[in-house]
Amino acid sequence: MDTQNTKRLSILGSTGSIGTQALDVMEKIGCTVTALTAHSNIKTLEEQARRYCPRLVVMTDEKAAAELRIRLADTPVKVSAGLDGLCEAASLGNTDLVLNAVVGMVGLRPTLAAIEAGRDIALANKETLVAGGALVMEAAAKRGVKILPVDSEHSAIFQCLQGAPVGNRALKRLILTASGGPFFGKKKAELEQVGLQDALQHPNWNMGAKITIDSATMMNKGLELIEARWLFDVPPENIDIVIHRESVVHSLVEYDDNSVIAQLGVPDMRIPIQYAITWPERVPSPVRTLDLTEWGKLTFYPPDYDTFVCINACRAAIFRGGLYPTAVNAANEQAVDLFRKGKIGFLDIGRLVCSVMDRSLPKSKGESVTLEDILAVDAEIRRIILEAAQ
Repeated sequence: MDTQNTKRLSILGSTGSIGTQALDVMEKIGCTVTALTAHSNIKTLEEQARRYCPRLVVMTDEKAAAELRIRLADTPVKVSAGLDGLCEAASLGNTDLVLNAVVGMVGLRPTLAAIEAGRDIALANKETLVAGGALVMEAAAKRGVKILPVDSEHSAIFQCLQGAPVGNRALKRLILTASGGPFFGKKKAELEQVGLQDALQHPNWNMGAKITIDSATMMNKGLELIEARWLFDVPPENIDIVIHRESVVHSLVEYDDNSVIAQLGVPDMRIPIQYAITWPERVPSPVRTLDLTEWGKLTFYPPDYDTFVCINACRAAIFRGGLYPTAVNAANEQAVDLFRKGKIGFLDIGRLVCSVMDRSLPKSKGESVTLEDILAVDAEIRRIILEAAQ
């Protein structure tokens, strides 16, 4: 079997949507697992541990880890807990690739731990680059670590750039596509009373709750804009967003001669997951073939920036730089949690995210930002959002 397809993977967030699909992919192409992690889903992680026989499993919830340790006592699998355990899984020896598919800012420290250990990273945790883009990319460059995108949009851009001139000197523009989520075409007045279950009805993708809500507010696209800026070293003014309801064109790149190259495929995350694992090679995929005649037409629309204001906050944050991307991400994570608990309305998410752009933060654009700076601002903004929602 090709050595490219026998990579040893540590999967952070193995019980979530990306993690379970990654296990499906790696099983089909012959990869092995060194570590698996989850937050509190004991049942699924135990099943995965018994099926894939990793050396290490981690539950970030301490009580869940204690129970899992008892359940796996008849196996040689080591069980660790907490954020330290997550970092242990990210830096585990004899691992070729770390797939970071955890949700939220919690993914930042494991990403840095993987980089410090010299592990290449398949990145599905966009908050890592939103909150700590400069810090992460500088550390990766210093250690010679590859960061391979897993998000369908960034994978599409990555694939379109494979034939680009060295340094992408001819690159003119990145075009991120967005499905528009469940509320495409609706105005603010129509969104006043929408609830959690409404926001979770994504038209094309089967994703976790947090990212599905981010898609409904279109915060997800704002986060992806920031992530793309760091992944591809492209100024934010050269990154555009277009609504594409069918989710067949996953993103596009435009060159100086106005030639535009797009990556297409059926809306199935196993395509970008597999490409991140097997890159630079391609292997047969379990995903069905794209038949354009089945779709009939592909449509494109401009975003509604007046209704979906989170995109504006993210664009303003990356232009302002410093710790503002960290702040809007923290505000969103806290606001989404409050919305899921029924404590604020849907439109309050955007209002709270935008509110942090009025605050004065330490470390202006161009100044060096440390992990401690990021964690401090993240904690402070979460506290402010909680107080504002009361």
